[in-house]
Amino acid sequence: MRFILGLLAVAGYALGAAPEMERARALYERTGYEQSLAVLQAIPVKDGPVNALIGRNCYMLGDYKRAAEALEKAVSTDPANAEFALWLGRAYGRRAETANPFAAPGLAVKARQYFEKAVQLNPRYLEALSDLFEYYLDAPGFLGGGMDKAEATAARMGRLDPAEGHGAQAVLAEKRKQYGAAEEHLRQAIEASPKDAGRLIDLAEFLSRRGRIQDADQCMERAARIAGDSPKLLYAKAKLYIQQHRNLEVARGLLKRYISSDLTPDDPPRGDAAKLLRQAGGSL
Repeated sequence: MRFILGLLAVAGYALGAAPEMERARALYERTGYEQSLAVLQAIPVKDGPVNALIGRNCYMLGDYKRAAEALEKAVSTDPANAEFALWLGRAYGRRAETANPFAAPGLAVKARQYFEKAVQLNPRYLEALSDLFEYYLDAPGFLGGGMDKAEATAARMGRLDPAEGHGAQAVLAEKRKQYGAAEEHLRQAIEASPKDAGRLIDLAEFLSRRGRIQDADQCMERAARIAGDSPKLLYAKAKLYIQQHRNLEVARGLLKRYISSDLTPDDPPRGDAAKLLRQAGGSL
């Protein structure tokens, strides 16, 4: 009888938590991370999804240690969940970037292990493959990185999504200073996904780095015809202007509009936009 009563109590908690989880998710999607955390902390029984969302909120707030702790609980509850493993890898990756030189290597290895685990659990998980690609590309060999591994991962990405594959191949080519090949891959990514303004932004940023300002502007104009005044485009245009040391007044206006826009977790944080705004000589 006690066992049955216990099961009923857990079921009751789960039913009661469902509306709160939906509310917490909605707040998270609107970048209300602190409010989302407050809702989640009030849920009495924290299962895998609750701990995972706590971890993602902490990650977005820059509290990577707390994020990793919550995501470890989520992974221990559901070790076959590729999304939980990916976010735990991201939390360890950020901790590695901000840790002291003695702790950083161990944290970086944990990041790689969880990226690899996410891909192992779901071989078609493009987000996980993309993060693993970036790790292999940037990490030294003694931490498990390497261009050969990055190249193999880029090929896997291309088999799942040609645009993603060309984007990764462009990064590889630019790192090798094969600029013609990089540009060709970026243009092929656009052809593979012509309605994705992000592909045009990627090409514009590449052309800007090569000093081809007019060509970069034309790419941004094409992106605007697809995405209009989306927050992503506002931020990208402002960032390019600031990097090019031109149109700074326009850039300030774009960033102020960006900061006041309705953002999602996929958009650059408002804090990053505020830094750019100060760099351009502006203030909120």
